[in-house]
Amino acid sequence: MDKRRDLFKGGMKQLSGAIFDLDGTLLDSMKLWEQIDIDFLTGRGIVPTPDYTAAVTAMDSRSAAEYTIRRYGFSDTPEMLMAEWTQMCREAYRSTVPLKPGAGELVRSLFARGIRIAAATALSPELFEPALRRLGIADCFSAYACCGEVPRGKGFPDIYLLAAGRLRLPPEQCMVFEDILTGVRGAKSGGFSVCGVFDEASAQDWPQICAEADLALGSFSRAEQIIFGEE
Repeated sequence: MDKRRDLFKGGMKQLSGAIFDLDGTLLDSMKLWEQIDIDFLTGRGIVPTPDYTAAVTAMDSRSAAEYTIRRYGFSDTPEMLMAEWTQMCREAYRSTVPLKPGAGELVRSLFARGIRIAAATALSPELFEPALRRLGIADCFSAYACCGEVPRGKGFPDIYLLAAGRLRLPPEQCMVFEDILTGVRGAKSGGFSVCGVFDEASAQDWPQICAEADLALGSFSRAEQIIFGEE
């Protein structure tokens, strides 16, 4: 799906930067933690249940660890469980987390056109750097900005402004690609053009993302033609 196509016909040609969220936008990783839950419990001889995943999804890591210890009577400390989960997550980004179909082609195409590319992500470098190298697109990125480097989350423009600053570009010359409504709103408030990208994890917000983003992509198929108005 795309919207306001006429508004952007040729518009990206006047833009100089692209700022991508990673999880759920370029990386097909939003089900990763659900799989980690399954693998973790199975490895301890416990049959995973949907109510466990639903419960821990709404918690931060420490709360999830404390809940897991209480629920299953583990002798581990919260720090031990958190370290185990982090290692499982690190291994997944290093070896298995894939790009969304067509995402790599779009990034490489933008790079070939001379558009400067940055990532604005909640991931730490120890997770995203090995993934992007393995997936063959690390060399396309000129800059990275992480949520831990800014005082406010993605509901605010801070991380996108940091990414644009590292590209040495003003917001009005950059397009932000985001899969969550909070990110769309945060980037828009900073003066950026925004392209919403569909992800199953935020499907409930997709109609509103389409309404508020300048452009919306249901997938990366034909993304280049849509963005550049070459249809």
